[in-house]
Amino acid sequence: MNRELIAAIDLGSNSFRLQVGRIVNDQIYPLDGIKESVRLAAGLSADRMLDAAAQFRGISALRCFNERLRDYPPEAVRAVATNTLRVAKNAPHFLVQAEAALGFPIEVIAGREEARLIYVGVAHTLPNPHRQQLVVDIGGGSTEFVIGKSFQPIALESLYMGCVSFSLRHFPDGRVDKRGLRDAELAAQKEIQTISHAYREIGWEEAVGSSGSAKALVDILELNGLSDGGITRSGLEKLRALMLRAGNVNTMQLEGLRPDRLPVLPGGFAIMWAVFEEFGLERMTFSEGALRLGVLYDLLGRYHHHDLRDATVTAFMSRYDVDVAHARQVTETARNFLLQLDPASADGDNVDARFLEWAAKLHEIGVSVAHSSYHKHSAYILGNADMPGFSRMDQGRLARMVLAHRGKLSRVGALDPDSPEWRLILCLRLAAVVHRARDGRGVPPLRLKHDGRGYVLVAEAEWLRDLPFTAAALDEEERQWQSIGMPLKLRVERAAARNPAGSA
Repeated sequence: MNRELIAAIDLGSNSFRLQVGRIVNDQIYPLDGIKESVRLAAGLSADRMLDAAAQFRGISALRCFNERLRDYPPEAVRAVATNTLRVAKNAPHFLVQAEAALGFPIEVIAGREEARLIYVGVAHTLPNPHRQQLVVDIGGGSTEFVIGKSFQPIALESLYMGCVSFSLRHFPDGRVDKRGLRDAELAAQKEIQTISHAYREIGWEEAVGSSGSAKALVDILELNGLSDGGITRSGLEKLRALMLRAGNVNTMQLEGLRPDRLPVLPGGFAIMWAVFEEFGLERMTFSEGALRLGVLYDLLGRYHHHDLRDATVTAFMSRYDVDVAHARQVTETARNFLLQLDPASADGDNVDARFLEWAAKLHEIGVSVAHSSYHKHSAYILGNADMPGFSRMDQGRLARMVLAHRGKLSRVGALDPDSPEWRLILCLRLAAVVHRARDGRGVPPLRLKHDGRGYVLVAEAEWLRDLPFTAAALDEEERQWQSIGMPLKLRVERAAARNPAGSA
């Protein structure tokens, strides 16, 4: 396997796409791409259940991707899922099958994280990324809006409207009439009005469209002489007239109109028209950069140990006024415990070690809300805040660990008994217990090891004798772990007697 190859998989609401890139001097050059028109959002029922047919189409596409990626190491591949799998109630069931078919983990990312990754991809394709850009990405189930400059997003939003959902709702069987088109445009404008004022206040120098709907509109407008370049207001007006005259997109004969885009063209058009109306646009350029390219560049950062998640954790520590010295002490001790249980965690890229470190640094952010039950506030923030670089599943994992770092373990009792999270929770709990006094005493002389389905914590009697509060807290830890069937035994030992100087 060539270590310079990395791959991104985008499980979109309309298409599943695989992009393979080659790393050359910290730049990514697209090498290979596969697109499967899955139309996942079309299988989403009114009560947000993903039907069997859509699931089958998705699994089939991922099996094809698996063949292309079979020899890739896990760290060279990142798969992300977007709006349909954010909202589908049975997404967890589908994801189990999807990960088995693909052979790699799949992250369901939040809307603003999707917007950030889209901007990263677009910014790397712009001729002058240092201009302030408005980027609009109309997907199958959601539309992302970003204002950014010099590779840094300034404003990020994701609205729950997409070309698949709008086409199904407003243009059944491809029918296009004045009333249906106007209803769709007004519905999109109503959504965009929630952000348009703030975006106009920030401003931009150039508007850029990305992904399938923008690409389809650019091709149709340019190849049919409806635009002199890019997406223009006059070009959209001409296309609008052509669609109304045809009455059904399935009867339209236009250059550049691909069969796989036909069913979702009117929905994508209505959203783009609303974008032009609400933002007062006359022209929009097109960028080939999109979510999957952004995922590749984000993966490149992790590949070279410039992980955005570290920057996010640092920013959260500052925002929530974390006691940095205490957080560092808890982190060091928690990592020491994990190293005793799993020597492989010494690897700087070890996933468990990374999550334990982030959880230890952030376990007290809830104190900024209230000291009482602060761990619950911490968990809520971690589970619901926008955390650039982290997927929703990443955030869920952090939230569980932080929620469980004190108090009753039964709060996370639904966690699989064989989950590696339990040992991370143990390491974090023990570290929090021994440093509760905040006296900067350093890593304690404690040894932690496995014992069947449980653990043994060995403490020196002399060390523990001067710490009655810690001793009582460790006794309570024994009871908590016993209650969930993973016993923790505290073993107190006397330090080995030292031989007198000169004795045999």
